[in-house]
Amino acid sequence: MVKIRLKRMGAKHTPYYRIVVIPSEKRRDGSEIERLGWYDPVKKGNEQYKINLERAEYWMSKGAQPTAVVRSFIRKEKAKKIA
Repeated sequence: MVKIRLKRMGAKHTPYYRIVVIPSEKRRDGSEIERLGWYDPVKKGNEQYKINLERAEYWMSKGAQPTAVVRSFIRKEKAKKIA
């Protein structure tokens, strides 16, 4: 099974994350299939994350399961497009 999840990057105490498509058998920081965006928990507001919604929807149509955090990013991004 393929998952859409966060991959930790950055240094100690200053993390940022990449939103990636990765096989569920791989470890968190393993090799990814595709990079869909990023998330920076240090930043605030609209600058905190970016996700390629079209590619995320493509992978979900192929059976990829997003984690809870990534699912919330997708939901927020869809709401931005509608508004």
